[in-house]
Amino acid sequence: MSTSAASFIISLGFKEQYARCRFKTAFVLFFLILILGNIPGARENVGQYASGGVLHAFAYSVIAYLLFSGYKGTGFERTAAAVLIVAGMGALDEYVQSFFPYRGASVGDWLVDVLSSIGTSALLYACYPRFGGIDAGNTDLRDGSSG
Repeated sequence: MSTSAASFIISLGFKEQYARCRFKTAFVLFFLILILGNIPGARENVGQYASGGVLHAFAYSVIAYLLFSGYKGTGFERTAAAVLIVAGMGALDEYVQSFFPYRGASVGDWLVDVLSSIGTSALLYACYPRFGGIDAGNTDLRDGSSG
């Protein structure tokens, strides 16, 4: 991979100019999880490679990252938004699963979703200002000004 391609990929993940794209991508991924996760047999096929808990933790950690990094606000506001949105997404995911006879709703899966978003958001709250495009001294990440 060339240096410019790697630089662009890193920019997509951290630069504020792509924040809106990351925020929208979180919802696209969630709807893909809702759709693909309820296709008959799909969950069982994926389950051969990773358990349900691992899948939930990974998927909702990625979504929490996208929400946190795509939301405009202070570190606390980003953390709260990511956790609350993931909690709602996870609840909706489990609710939808309850309508399929070959799937089932699980409070445990929802707890994994929420706990993974809390862990991811807490880590990002502590570390995110140190990464690309954001001033390390900036406590208000809304406008990019130093604070």
